[in-house]
Amino acid sequence: MRQTIIIGSGPAGYTAAIYAARANLAPLVIASSVEFGGELMKTTEVENFPGFPDGIMGPDLMMKMQAQAERFGAEIVYDDVVKLELTGDVKRVHLGNGGVEEALTVIYATGSAYRKLGLDDETRLSGYGVSWCATCDGAFFRDKEIAVVGGGDSAMEEATFLTRFAEKVHVVHRKDALRASAAMQERAFADPKIQFHWNKEVSGIHGDDLVDGVRLTDTVDGSVADLDLSGLFIAIGADPRTHLVHGQLELTAEGTIRVDGRSSRTNLPGVFAAGDVIDPDYKQAATAAGSGVVAALDAEHYLAALPTDLVAAALQPSTGIPSTETNTPVGA
Repeated sequence: MRQTIIIGSGPAGYTAAIYAARANLAPLVIASSVEFGGELMKTTEVENFPGFPDGIMGPDLMMKMQAQAERFGAEIVYDDVVKLELTGDVKRVHLGNGGVEEALTVIYATGSAYRKLGLDDETRLSGYGVSWCATCDGAFFRDKEIAVVGGGDSAMEEATFLTRFAEKVHVVHRKDALRASAAMQERAFADPKIQFHWNKEVSGIHGDDLVDGVRLTDTVDGSVADLDLSGLFIAIGADPRTHLVHGQLELTAEGTIRVDGRSSRTNLPGVFAAGDVIDPDYKQAATAAGSGVVAALDAEHYLAALPTDLVAAALQPSTGIPSTETNTPVGA
């Protein structure tokens, strides 16, 4: 049995691992067999994470976080969690290889997944003109012509933010009215750099190595037109990865995990949550990392209040139920 298991390997998960390892909690990080490293593994240069004045590539940042966690004694397992048992003093984490790990605390930091348009070239050109984060990538499109897809508050916020850099911002919305709040609509409508394309949806993305345009299909009459662009920002929402905790942890109206105030404490003792999975608003690497700090400290304080005999049983990490499969990191 372990003192703590961290589920997720994005900025929140790895920061929690760094703090937990430095506190001698010997954390086990379940990093996923495919999507380890979180959303930053899919990005190019990150210029707004503190400590890197010249910027850093997203995958490089995550590898540095992992190395820092391992330096202090965190153990990384490249597998997928398929089931959680979170009630009671001892939590059980079932892995895809058949193994089961037990711990006194669990930090759930699985992040969120941006909704996609479902186009073939969307993934191919991700990081090469296709983005889901204006704050992260807006500065790369200075004096360029770009588009934002969506009609909610997040889309209007992205569009108005991008006018700081872009020469022109096209807003593409599949209906004839926005879902955004009145204040957000008013701000967007008043911005001379923003042009709206009503009853349109992006049906294709053009470009070999970089985005150079999109195809728009009219949702009313089916007509098609091409629009020359240098970038496409998709702002149609994100879904927190909470499927493993449905029926166990309380969720908010936004679908994120409910925590107690500014803490990481969930409704179950010994279970903590951090990062985008509790954050419906900001979704930044730096805020996720700070949330990971909170979760590790909360877990440490929780363990310190447990009976000494229970904590003593977790001082020697177990290896879980043996499996015939080998945990090998992808690309290792």
